[in-house]
Amino acid sequence: MENHMRSLLIRLVVSAVILAAALLLCGPASAALAGLNEGVDWTMPFRLAAMLAGLVLVGAVCGLVFGVWAPRAKSGQSRTVFTLANSAVRYILVLTGLLWGLAILGVDVSALLAGAGVVALIIGFGAESLIADVITGIFMLFEHQYEVGDIIVVGDFRGTVTQIGIRTTSITDTGGNVKIINNSDIRSLINRSTDDSVAVCDLGVLYDGETVRRAEKVLAETIDALYEGNQEMFREKPRYLGVQELNLSENAAILRVIASVSEQNIYAAQRLMNRELMLALEDAGCGNPPAEIVVSSQS
Repeated sequence: MENHMRSLLIRLVVSAVILAAALLLCGPASAALAGLNEGVDWTMPFRLAAMLAGLVLVGAVCGLVFGVWAPRAKSGQSRTVFTLANSAVRYILVLTGLLWGLAILGVDVSALLAGAGVVALIIGFGAESLIADVITGIFMLFEHQYEVGDIIVVGDFRGTVTQIGIRTTSITDTGGNVKIINNSDIRSLINRSTDDSVAVCDLGVLYDGETVRRAEKVLAETIDALYEGNQEMFREKPRYLGVQELNLSENAAILRVIASVSEQNIYAAQRLMNRELMLALEDAGCGNPPAEIVVSSQS
């Protein structure tokens, strides 16, 4: 983020200098060059340079504003609006630059736009997927299907929504891998951030009544201590559900403990419960046979 902001600042300064230089030199330079060829508009290169520098300057300013305020937004909806606005600004600047540049070059833009109906129809058929991406992005914003910061599952990819643009959505998984998906391709998803998730820990103890009773007492004490020391991770105190399964082949009784957590903490909560509960059972002499730990998640 710091490198991105530094790049925007450099772009802002450079574009401002170019814009000022183009505006200052436009008159004197064109007057000095007018004698070479009276039929040539020598202001055109300077106006083009000023236009490009001005558009880059506006883009850099908007990028800085969004970069400063977006992280401060408290809700995912606000961050989503910032990212969508940033994406829309880039498209608007490109379109504005194209039309403005044609006008500077002497093209009758008004006549071009007036006759753009047939051209737009032809382009519309060719850019069907682009239009679908844009429309889907707009509907997604109003329907709040997902927002920046939400953890979603699209197909077999699970990650955090880091950016929502006019055309695409960027999702980053826990390994730092980024998947960019066209908005129109997101036809079905699971938003894991809308409800609490459940971290599940299954532990195996010796298939013996006395061992199971002793293990249940140990788990009750350990769960209380675990919750007291990690309340920021758990939405409520983990619960011992009972004997989930009798594994006769392993001579083990499988005990299940669950905890209500946010999707963001589900794997951390599972790892913590696995370690603390397993060590507590081992220390109490209830960890024989070796515990077969099965980790799963539900929401």
